[in-house]
Amino acid sequence: MTDISIKISGLGKSFGRGDSKKQVLKGIDLTINKGQIIGYIGPNGAGKSTTVKVLCGILTAFEGEVEVMGIPLRDNDLKIKRHIGYVPENGALYEALTPNEYLNLVGTLFDMTPGLIAERTESLLKYFEMDKHANQRMDTFSKGMKQKILIIAGLINNPDILFLDEPLSGLDANSVILVKDMLTRLARQGKTIFYSSHLMDVVEKISDRIILIDYGKVIADGTFEELQKDSKASLEQLFANLTGGDQREGEASVLDDVFKN
Repeated sequence: MTDISIKISGLGKSFGRGDSKKQVLKGIDLTINKGQIIGYIGPNGAGKSTTVKVLCGILTAFEGEVEVMGIPLRDNDLKIKRHIGYVPENGALYEALTPNEYLNLVGTLFDMTPGLIAERTESLLKYFEMDKHANQRMDTFSKGMKQKILIIAGLINNPDILFLDEPLSGLDANSVILVKDMLTRLARQGKTIFYSSHLMDVVEKISDRIILIDYGKVIADGTFEELQKDSKASLEQLFANLTGGDQREGEASVLDDVFKN
């Protein structure tokens, strides 16, 4: 059995037609092994979310070849979805439902037994300190509470690969610690974590491999130590250097004149 979890060859994705056509992904090649925590970072518009949505089977028209768990993604997206979990930044919940009702729906879609759904729901709600809200309508929830339910929904089927697109949005500091600990434990079990985020400090601490994309292309790939080399720079500084953010910081001096009065 192969240790490869995700294999991407020449991945391209465009939106629009004719003169308005825009190529977002421009030939990405990646091989990701089981048990890796991948920090997938890049500026706004670099193609991070587009990559995740292609790998999850949400965007079905793409160029190149993608295999997930050894299964070709093209024409097999439903089969692959049984092996993955997906946590978006702003997911659409059925807010008239309670967490128990919503997670039961998600588990049923994965053909899980009622007993297994109830067991995992109870354990995960307790882990995220949401058990006391299990039977409360979600339209009363804060953004952070809703985000916890999205994370639990992404975990309910015990996925082999977990895709996270800005998963910490709206979470408080204690919840962030819970998520970081959870991701480390899942990776130890051999699960692959594909983590897309703007939060450099979190990516730096939890990822054992960091992939930086800009303008739809991979421009850096390695461990934090490999990307650092001998510079001793933080991931945030490396990010700025590689994507031109250091130049944009200099341009911010124009604000001194704007706000001087």
